[in-house]
Amino acid sequence: MIDIQLLEQTTQIPGAPGFEYRIRNFIKEQITPYVDEIYTDPMGNLVGLKKGSSDKKTVVAAHMDEISFVVTHIDDDGFIKFHTLGGFDPKTLTAQRVIIHGEKDIIGVMGTRPIHIMSTEERAKKTKIEDFYIDTGLPAEEVKKHIDLGHPITRERSFIEMGDMVNSKSLDNRICCYQLIQTLKEMKDMTPSTDLYAVFTVQEEIGLRGATAVASGINPDYVINLDVTLACDVPGSASHERITDLGKGAAIKVLDGMSVCDYRMVQFMKTVAKKNKIDFQLEVLPKGGTDTAGLQRHTNGGCIAGGISMPCRYLHQVIEMASKKDLQDAIDLLRLCLMEIGSYNWDHK
Repeated sequence: MIDIQLLEQTTQIPGAPGFEYRIRNFIKEQITPYVDEIYTDPMGNLVGLKKGSSDKKTVVAAHMDEISFVVTHIDDDGFIKFHTLGGFDPKTLTAQRVIIHGEKDIIGVMGTRPIHIMSTEERAKKTKIEDFYIDTGLPAEEVKKHIDLGHPITRERSFIEMGDMVNSKSLDNRICCYQLIQTLKEMKDMTPSTDLYAVFTVQEEIGLRGATAVASGINPDYVINLDVTLACDVPGSASHERITDLGKGAAIKVLDGMSVCDYRMVQFMKTVAKKNKIDFQLEVLPKGGTDTAGLQRHTNGGCIAGGISMPCRYLHQVIEMASKKDLQDAIDLLRLCLMEIGSYNWDHK
């Protein structure tokens, strides 16, 4: 059963790329009772080890960071300019609230030049990221007292339930962080079939940086990466553009723009899902990339890598939407895979 309170907490704690310390501390508190060892590497990745019944090693990874911004300039009137940390669709930012994490947290609102004073030609142009500023409503001296260049900025959006859906900022990738936390809790009295390294990575949104750093330190035999994926099951999308649909089950990753999953891992996950009557769909994502690529490429000698993805609407926008049913399917599939991965026949073709 989904722990809605824990899921909400996991989405709301700030963690811009490179500034993941608050969410890392929260996750560490959550998983410490359920692992045998826990540590944070120099890059900032959180690693929890749960010992298994064989000497093989499985990494299950979920990135902690969220798409964010960073302060680049404060003008004489106290308005803030910023740079993005991760990909944004500019049209979704208009009049949205954010939190600047300076010497103290300060609320701001995204603004642009008012449409009422634009020329016809200006109105016809697409709004660009660099057109935005942040207005805190504070005088310049107060802004500069608490905020400096380099301070991170995250979105300010609450978590709500909408029928069988959840809607929040930062479901990418906090819903998968929750998935891994919950899986560890459910496996409290179980012994996985290999040593299990639960890894919560940093800086995925700006280039898979944490995953590439952690891979060679662990050198796993198997990798299961957890991340969201596109659910384009909305009006205006052709059937071949949908990627995944909300409510149709966990997505087993086949490929994305940066990795092709090991066909044996795909087959293994499909076998486990079918045997246990878990709904699943296959994810073929032509663009974009996840930590799957970083872990797959930077393990010494390579590894057998795949992914369980969470279908998500409105990805990389101010709010995102996912299905509670898909989340439960993903948790069940992950737990069962971890119990069987060490005994599976990986030599078959």
